[in-house]
Amino acid sequence: MRRVYLDNNATTRLDSEVLDHMLPYMRDSYGNPSSLHWLGDEAAAAMTLARKELASVLGCYPSELVFTSGGTEADNMAISGCMKASGKKGRVITSAVEHSAVLDVCHALHDEGHPLTVLPVDEGGLVDPGDLERAMGEDVVLVSVMAANNVVGTIQPLEELIEISHSHGALFHTDAVQGFCRMPLDMRTLKADLLSVSAHKIHGPKGVGALFIREGTPVSPLTFGGGQEGGMRPSTENIPGIVGLGKAAVAAFSRMDGTNRTMASLRDRLVDEVLMMDGTHLNGHRSPRLANNAHFRIDGVNGTELILRLSDMGIAASTASACSASSPSPSHVLTAMGLTWDQAESSLRLGLSHHTTEEDVGYVMEKLPEVISALRKGKRFNPTNA
Repeated sequence: MRRVYLDNNATTRLDSEVLDHMLPYMRDSYGNPSSLHWLGDEAAAAMTLARKELASVLGCYPSELVFTSGGTEADNMAISGCMKASGKKGRVITSAVEHSAVLDVCHALHDEGHPLTVLPVDEGGLVDPGDLERAMGEDVVLVSVMAANNVVGTIQPLEELIEISHSHGALFHTDAVQGFCRMPLDMRTLKADLLSVSAHKIHGPKGVGALFIREGTPVSPLTFGGGQEGGMRPSTENIPGIVGLGKAAVAAFSRMDGTNRTMASLRDRLVDEVLMMDGTHLNGHRSPRLANNAHFRIDGVNGTELILRLSDMGIAASTASACSASSPSPSHVLTAMGLTWDQAESSLRLGLSHHTTEEDVGYVMEKLPEVISALRKGKRFNPTNA
């Protein structure tokens, strides 16, 4: 049976060159970078190089980066850390389609007494800058809006949102976990104060990410201990993961333009061919959209059943965010875009990568109509015939 992986918005395959770069720091140069001996020096040097590599990709100073355990910790550090540093019960503004790593911490802050404004989105998942302008006020400390959506791939108008936030004296954070190395994010021109990234979305290892904190931005630490990462994230550093993040970022950035052209072509083929089928709809704006994301709703089909049937045929896909896969409720992103529960539960997300081929897309488009037809007719499925 052919196997096709189209769940790259959930996580990506670790590239072999990234793994090769990490292995020496698991087996040989395994020292603690805080140690004063030669093995600690090797680890510290590797971490310094990785920080420089990531800084070169983001267009920032190495000193503006804090390594974390992933995007979720980076989001929490940015949002809670800014509000803590403000020293007041200021307001947070975010959008209705943020990842739970942002929404949940914003709601937790609200429970602690911080006013919260959640901006609506249009039917494609876009935040209207006019809505942000109308929501601003002197009490706003931080605005947090993602760069690109993890469910439908919608790219937000960050420059306008940042300009509005700064004009009212508020800081701006963006969760760039999905957009990192899939769209331009140069901190020399993009004036966000804080930005979160994660390695496992760009063919790096799981369990490592980073938070960009622009020089001079007030952020208080949330944890305390040995003083690592300038006191912002005190814990013995994950050197193999950090090395992998640096290598993955450089590799993904170097091929970004070419990969985006290839993925956009394959994505458009998927969109065009799926929409030729009766009762199919594209979720999210066709543009601006991440090159690797195609998200559909399919009338008369339960999304979970569709994913399981496709899996039996060797096709890995998803309905929405992997983080909400076990939730009995439909994706909050889709309902915020105006879909009903039934519509949201009939969704299919196909996420491509630089490993995706024309043959992969061809196989999906061979099997997908069969599965949809069988589900609509209520037929039983025998995976041995896949």
